[in-house]
Amino acid sequence: MVGVMDLDRPLVLGTRGSPLALAQAHELAGRLSAALSRPVGHFPLDIIRTTGDAIQDRALSEAGGKGLFTKEIDAAQLAGKVDIAVHSSKDLPTELPPGLVLAGYLPREDARDALIARGPLAGLAGLPQGARIGSASLRRQAIVKRARPDCAVDLLRGSVGTRLDKVMAGAFDATLLAIAGLRRLGLADKASAVLSTDEMLPAVGQGAIGLVVRAGDEAALAAVAAVLCAATGAAVSAERAMLKVLDGSCRTPIAGHATISSGILTLKGLILSPDGSGVAEGERSGPVADAVRLGDELGHALRAQAPAGVYA
Repeated sequence: MVGVMDLDRPLVLGTRGSPLALAQAHELAGRLSAALSRPVGHFPLDIIRTTGDAIQDRALSEAGGKGLFTKEIDAAQLAGKVDIAVHSSKDLPTELPPGLVLAGYLPREDARDALIARGPLAGLAGLPQGARIGSASLRRQAIVKRARPDCAVDLLRGSVGTRLDKVMAGAFDATLLAIAGLRRLGLADKASAVLSTDEMLPAVGQGAIGLVVRAGDEAALAAVAAVLCAATGAAVSAERAMLKVLDGSCRTPIAGHATISSGILTLKGLILSPDGSGVAEGERSGPVADAVRLGDELGHALRAQAPAGVYA
């Protein structure tokens, strides 16, 4: 338990301003309040607009990839304006700026993807012939193209609400969103189907909220330690170790998901060509303590088997 002397000052939480980002920040504030016996107001939010939020007309892979949702928050944190940054883990680059550390993660929500259409569907196979699917994720696009080459896949960016509205208005036949985000927004009923990880392997870190603090900020580190989930930390560490080897920069379709059972961590990974025509997939299992090693090993194995042209 963090002592009172560690919490003499409020701890400012840095977050993006989207409804989902705010829901995640409020979740952290509530957990910190309960764990540390402090009012929620002791953890105020600093809402920061990022480059990724400003870009809506093109894929992020065309604008610089990873870091577009974090760099302005990083700058505010390094300037001392933010104590704890709250991020969707799948938005975090594999290397943080000097002076910042990834302290850990809140307990992970369901990591699976949800298929959103205008009615119930039996997975990707239930999509009508030639359906138009909207997504900004290269991973989702490639998996859909591989499973349903008859479908048209086009760019769809924006908040969760914007993407739902586009589908309901008929601009797209379907889209894909993380079920974790829908649940955090109270919108899980909008899912037409929740896809198994075999049908659509999640993005690295999907469903997990990552917490970044300044190196050496003992108050923030101690506060965060009261709400971290060790199992989520091990699973996401394995996934991120794999991603680091694969050089995931938002320009390559990469998926990875780790689970833990009876002290054994199992990591599945996938790398595809953008059109879904080529794929390399693999799996590693071992003790939870070896999470990073398992991710590193699987990353090298997948990179050696990567589809032609992926690393050209």
